[in-house]
Amino acid sequence: MGKLFVVPTPIGNLEDITLRAIRVLKECDLILAEDTRTSGVLLKRYEVGTAMQSHHMFNEHRVTASLVMRMKGGERMALISDAGTPGISDPGFYLVRACLEEGVEVECLPGATAFVPALVESGLPSDRFCFEGFLPRKKGRVTRLQQLATETRTMIFYESPYRVVKTLTQLAEYLGEERSASLSRELSKLHAETVRGTLKELSAQFLENAPKGECVIVVAGAPEK
Repeated sequence: MGKLFVVPTPIGNLEDITLRAIRVLKECDLILAEDTRTSGVLLKRYEVGTAMQSHHMFNEHRVTASLVMRMKGGERMALISDAGTPGISDPGFYLVRACLEEGVEVECLPGATAFVPALVESGLPSDRFCFEGFLPRKKGRVTRLQQLATETRTMIFYESPYRVVKTLTQLAEYLGEERSASLSRELSKLHAETVRGTLKELSAQFLENAPKGECVIVVAGAPEK
């Protein structure tokens, strides 16, 4: 019986990968990569010569069954995404579930994920928090925002730089303009930045100067009643 390794990759700085992750990538039979071109840069940096195969949201349902059969036959595979931990707002859950259903062992290595440094740098309570990932684009978006208005835990959102102003504006509208928040971008990269303030202040700031790079928004929870 083979095995599936879920291997986190750096979210920006290529040095943010563990020695164990590099060893696993070198020793496995196949690397399943979200984008082989993106992952190729990382693998070349660490002299990983293992074969790669594309595995992303557009083909995972079609190829998963055959991959699981190969692992049942003895192959050891590593699943990586473009950045961070697979399964966290990235493909991964479907393959992991299929492996477990067929008795294939799954091991997730510890490593980089964007929301942890963003949460810690926000200065907001981190003892209890909820990870919301990307809000729905259209259907269900307003309903979700209405539900989150009474959430008392610190909330974490992922957002594209192209939609971040809209999201900040809507968060201010539904959660309250004076709610404390932070926005982190380009985490671990040369121009990494975390900006803190109220949702109203962040909305105004980034309306004037649109951020670059993927963003993590952290919002304080509603006061306990």
